[in-house]
Amino acid sequence: MFRKLLCTVSGIVYYNSPLNHFVPRRFFGQSRIMKIGTHDGVFHCDEVLACYMLKLLPQYKDAVIVRTRDTAKLNECDIVVDVGAVFDHEKKRYDHHQREFNETLSSLRPELGDKFKIKLSSAGLVYTYYGEEVIKQLVPKNASLNPTDLTVIYKKVYQNFIEEIDAIDNGVPIASEEPRYKIRTNLSSRVARLNPEWNSKQIVNLDEIFEKAMALVSEEFKYSINYFISVWFPAREYVRSSLDNRFEIHKSGQILEFTERFPWKEHLFDLEEEMNIGHEIKYVLFNDKPNSWRVQAVPVNPTSFLTRKPLHKSWWGVRDEVLSEVAGIEGCIFCHSTGFIGGNTSREGALKMAVNSLEADA
Repeated sequence: MFRKLLCTVSGIVYYNSPLNHFVPRRFFGQSRIMKIGTHDGVFHCDEVLACYMLKLLPQYKDAVIVRTRDTAKLNECDIVVDVGAVFDHEKKRYDHHQREFNETLSSLRPELGDKFKIKLSSAGLVYTYYGEEVIKQLVPKNASLNPTDLTVIYKKVYQNFIEEIDAIDNGVPIASEEPRYKIRTNLSSRVARLNPEWNSKQIVNLDEIFEKAMALVSEEFKYSINYFISVWFPAREYVRSSLDNRFEIHKSGQILEFTERFPWKEHLFDLEEEMNIGHEIKYVLFNDKPNSWRVQAVPVNPTSFLTRKPLHKSWWGVRDEVLSEVAGIEGCIFCHSTGFIGGNTSREGALKMAVNSLEADA
């Protein structure tokens, strides 16, 4: 149990840390042990992630996590998350359960824009104030982020990782209507499953299980940070370059060409907004593999299956020579049954598929 002091020798306290195992800390005349407070009992993804993020920071990396609802013990902690009925950044108290609490990332960080309107959990509160520093601790050695790039990554990690946890913990529905299916494999669900079942007869140490939960969220969080810095972000300039050159592909400026396959959707939507060009882009071309080009219809948003303008409707679900004959374009390979993507053996053929679809009435 990592908040239990195991032994003391010559002024060194040894305790079990979820990140460093047995870590010595001198405290006689040098420094004291920092304490991160959170509630005991059943745990949730938000405070698990909040504690993990805090322990990434230099000032809290050796901190012990005190899991309690005892006010006196919480008052001894240097920082408290998800318990205590107080939100006060100056006092480092980050609870979100108060009736009057309605803060969002946009309300606390208005300079980031007004699109972040989900009520914050303890994870969101910690990320709001410490997220940039947390990201800096996980930047790969072969990468660097200037302040502008860091802000882009910060917002994207919130949108694609933290916001979901905020929403689930606060009971914010994913849609205004009842979803047609439920997602039960999200990170919050997997963390919740680590808690003992209500009818379990097994005696367990919840503090030790809390460590396992921190290890679980750490894998997901580190993957997300690394992905957005090392994979997602480098694609941004490719999309910007394609937008700058779009009129060289077709006079309409509504068709983009990418020289390779990479994650482009979120960049396209972000850059369209930044460059103030509206939602003009209808199709993208990219080389999938030798003798195989794709033409993909741009979705109405990065995760939607609906598109701004699908490929020519008469092609939907048709393949190979039959498609080439129907379309009047050589080298056609396929068109998806919903018209969101099609294929051709050549760049020229794929471009003709995009142009014909663009000029179609429907």
